[in-house]
Amino acid sequence: MRTLHIGLRVADADRAAAFYAAVGYEVVGRVPDSPAGQLTMLKLPDDELVALELVHDPAAGAGQHRGSGLSHLVIQVDAMDLSVAALRARGIEVAEPRSPNGSDDFLTSWITDPDGNRIELVQWPPGHAVGLTAADWA
Repeated sequence: MRTLHIGLRVADADRAAAFYAAVGYEVVGRVPDSPAGQLTMLKLPDDELVALELVHDPAAGAGQHRGSGLSHLVIQVDAMDLSVAALRARGIEVAEPRSPNGSDDFLTSWITDPDGNRIELVQWPPGHAVGLTAADWA
C-alpha cells in the first residue's frame, strides 16, 4: 500500500489553486462535478503522480472547510534559502527556517494556505532518503 494523494477541503477553488501554483504545484486536471464537489488535482514538477486534490463544495458553508482533522502537509525542498526567497517573492508569508537538530543542513519552515492548512517545508541533510524511513527513529 501507499498514499496516493491528500484531499484538502478549500473554501475557494480558484484562490486555493492560485496559492498552490505559487508554491510550485501544477494543475494536472479538474473534475467540475463529483459527489464530493469540484476537484482540482495537483502535483509538484518532480513528482510523477498527483499529490494533492483540492475539494471545493460550493453548497457547503464556510465552517465546513476547516477542522477536517488535517494536521499539515510536508513538502521537501532542495534548498531552503532559495525556496523561501521564491515563495516570498510570490507574496507568500514564510516562517523563518529553523533546524530541528541544530545543524545547518536539516531545516524546516512553515507556510499557510488561504484556508488555514499548514504546510511544512523540509530541507533534508545530504544523503537523507527522499521521505521518512525507520532510520529516522533509529
